[in-house]
This record gives sequence, structure tokens and C-alpha cells, in this order.
Amino acid sequence: MKRAEIYRTRERVAERGHKPGFYVVVSRDFVAANEHITTVVCAPVYRETLGLRSEVTLGNDDGLPQECSIRCDFLMLMFKNKLTQFVGRLSAAKQQELNRALSYALAIPTG
Repeated sequence: MKRAEIYRTRERVAERGHKPGFYVVVSRDFVAANEHITTVVCAPVYRETLGLRSEVTLGNDDGLPQECSIRCDFLMLMFKNKLTQFVGRLSAAKQQELNRALSYALAIPTG
């Protein structure tokens, strides 16, 4: 598992209305790839795009079935074993967008 990879859950997640969902790993690679660490921080992917600076739009080119958005305002701690279906990895350009959206969502000054 690596940062910027997209996974789908098979299990229903209470925070998602008891439905499976897509998530992007935002933990750094040391945490994501470490087999002794059982959780990672993820940003959920939602079908609707609200036009927020803390969102990153994804679509078919990213391996998703329709246009949707990563929402960096709603980071979640997920057990790695719940992220069961690998979907793909964000392109370098999308990773830059993700970094900017995370900085904005977490109020981290860039400069």
C-alpha cells in the first residue's frame, strides 16, 4: 500500500451511510507500506463535487466509474484490511492537487 493509491471497501462503512466507498491513502509511504502498522489516514471520495478548494476531482481516467471528488475536509483513520479492492494510483498532477487540497483543508501555510 502506498500514498495516493485509491481503494474501495467491500464492507459497509457507517460513516458512509452503511455503504462501501472509495478512499485515497494520504498517509506517508512509511506508514502505508509498514506491515506492522494496521491503519492509514484516508480521504474519502464522494460522488458529488461541491467546488471546494479542499476537493480534488476524479473521473474515469483515475479508475473511478464516474466523476467524483476526494474530500480532504473529512479525513478518516481506516484499517488497511478494510481497503480491499485496489482501484489505481493518482497521477503526479492529481497528487499535486491532493497536496494543495490537504494543505488548505488542514490550514497548513504553503510557501
